[in-house]
Amino acid sequence: MNRPPAADNPIDYGALAAQIRSWALELGFQQAGIAGIELAADELRLLEWLRAGHHGEMDYMARHGTRRSRPAELLPGTLRVISLRMDYWPGTARPASAVLDDPACAYVSRYALGRDYHKLVRQRLQRLADRISAVTGPFGYRAFTDSAPVLEKPLARNAGLGWIGKHTNLINERAGSWFFLGELYTDLPLPVDRPADDHCGDCHACIDACPTGAIIAPYSLDARRCISYLTIELRGPIPEALRPLIGNRIYGCDDCQLVCPWNRFARPTGESDFAPRHALDGSMLVQLFDWSKQDFDRHTRGSAIRRIGHDCWLRNIAVALGNAPATPAIIAALERRRAHPSVLVREHVEWALRRHGSA
Repeated sequence: MNRPPAADNPIDYGALAAQIRSWALELGFQQAGIAGIELAADELRLLEWLRAGHHGEMDYMARHGTRRSRPAELLPGTLRVISLRMDYWPGTARPASAVLDDPACAYVSRYALGRDYHKLVRQRLQRLADRISAVTGPFGYRAFTDSAPVLEKPLARNAGLGWIGKHTNLINERAGSWFFLGELYTDLPLPVDRPADDHCGDCHACIDACPTGAIIAPYSLDARRCISYLTIELRGPIPEALRPLIGNRIYGCDDCQLVCPWNRFARPTGESDFAPRHALDGSMLVQLFDWSKQDFDRHTRGSAIRRIGHDCWLRNIAVALGNAPATPAIIAALERRRAHPSVLVREHVEWALRRHGSA
């Protein structure tokens, strides 16, 4: 992928790096930084995490081997990674605390309320690459946004975008943690930025707030207990011991971020695509549980939620209904799904009915 610039057109890589940061802001990113590709210490932590089985059924994490921690193995010729962040906090959404405090209401992780970010961020990354090539000529690159084996948080840390907090999310001291990350792997020898320092200090609010105790130690997450994993990544039954702890969270969980003091600096996104759709920022559980497969497909078109499928959607809501008050409307909604074709859905419905003494 490497190719030297033409001798009669030398590139000022320092000036180019400054232009890249400026272009990133014009394209709707809130920050850009540049990292090298050395991730040896992070690779060791990743391998230890995998050996401990903390990835659960996300077998692809191990299957990708060292391509995740060695960028040049994923894209030969990579010398630098341009890391970028895009804020997504939906300022117009119903307050998260109000939804979580209403057990008959469905909580959806704030990042998933609007349009699926993958396509939008990738389009912006491509536009950034186009601007770079207008200066450099054709160059080697590839754009990623949670779409390939990439250690995006360590790379973002090394690019100066923030530090990895005790909850394992990236935190920026001026913007909190409500943002998406994207990367351009490139063969351009750009000057690298200084890695961000850790500012968590003695704070352990995120550890205390985790509903299922998934943050087993500072900077260490057992995905098998994480509500985001249980409601999004897991395709089988949710362990019964964890179901009561999930509360009304039907897609993901934000508790560790909601209590993080650095998020007082977070600003609402300016991206209209991240605004809530179909009232998912505060719909009633019964209403969403009654969605047919066709309703689900229609309402989640263009949304990250669609990837879990209708059966897991119903599974998650059945758990939340089992944790909700035993009202006649909730019992009736569960009864309507009692003969669902999916064994997975039926089992969680029966569990919910048992919780209400109606099995």
